[in-house]
Amino acid sequence: MGKIISFANQKGGVGKTTSCVNIAASLGINGYKVLIIDLDPQGNTTSGVGIPKKGLRGGTKELLSGNMTAEEVIVETPYENLSVIPTNTALSGAEFDLYDFDETEKRMKNALEPIKDKFDYILIDCPPSLGMLTINAFTASDGIIVPMQCEFYALEGLSQLMITINRIKRLYNPDLSVAGILITMYNGRLLLSMQVMAELEKHYSDKIFSTKVSRNVKLTEAPGFGKPVFYHDKNSKGAKEYLEIAKELVTRI
Repeated sequence: MGKIISFANQKGGVGKTTSCVNIAASLGINGYKVLIIDLDPQGNTTSGVGIPKKGLRGGTKELLSGNMTAEEVIVETPYENLSVIPTNTALSGAEFDLYDFDETEKRMKNALEPIKDKFDYILIDCPPSLGMLTINAFTASDGIIVPMQCEFYALEGLSQLMITINRIKRLYNPDLSVAGILITMYNGRLLLSMQVMAELEKHYSDKIFSTKVSRNVKLTEAPGFGKPVFYHDKNSKGAKEYLEIAKELVTRI
């Protein structure tokens, strides 16, 4: 039975999609069968694994609406052991449509049930908000990874996210847990980074991934080629860091 993990942070630009794509690719390289679900209407995960957003036969919107099954919307990527349920901007209207259904928060959970045993890991890239799409992801998930930068605003956002996670756990998914806090775009030479890390260690020491993701040119370039960073430059610092993070994730959940 595959583990379902959501990547979430209501603040944009924190490396959420980058982390989801590259951890998924790294797990695939290590022999695990992985499915990514692009739940962000921007569709950056879809293009980040080399799938064109135009002309999609179906995707996350059709999955949540019940018009297509998970099997019908899964697309194979060019990368080892890696598949995706893609999306495009049409998903933005689906959030409102979800309110027309009974048990709207369980649409994703129920849709994934028939395919859970076909993958080792199912990773969901959530939108940068805490709306119904994200609630669906959390209700379906075993764990949540929170990518974040070392900034004080990020600390405030993390507190709000933890409140939401605990609420979802209480109402819909008692088995939900925080699989880890992933530090992205890290520069250990900055005093601010050290101060924020000290605060995180004080409150969430057991949740922080040992490996931090550094600022890296190759990580920035790779999405433009529709590639995870390992397939863009496997010797880059970013590729090596995400391989280490993927190994640690396996021990966490």
